[in-house]
Amino acid sequence: MDILLSLLIVGLVLWFWSDSLRCRELALMASQRACREMGVQLLDQTVALGGMRLRRNEAGRLGLLRVFGFEFTVDGVNRLQARVVILGRRIDLVQMDFPDGPTILDGRFRAVGAIQ
Repeated sequence: MDILLSLLIVGLVLWFWSDSLRCRELALMASQRACREMGVQLLDQTVALGGMRLRRNEAGRLGLLRVFGFEFTVDGVNRLQARVVILGRRIDLVQMDFPDGPTILDGRFRAVGAIQ
């Protein structure tokens, strides 16, 4: 029984690790596309996990929400902050903090608004 429980725990840890790597790759692709769409430069070619929590999706199912941060530049000098929010394995939104205010892109990379 202890062996079965140990194997289950190891399996869950491996699944979580693999899922996290896939989400990180998805966040990196999303950050690259958002920068390309907005005509800015992605800095460092990387994303960093900023947080994780449970949240329900549109269908009411519980999923893992991950927030990845990245940096971009408009002018090649100043570093600006942005984040990719992934719910499950789906891009929820990308928020880019431009000097004149944040721009929010939905999962299809359409501008859905700016926070004033």
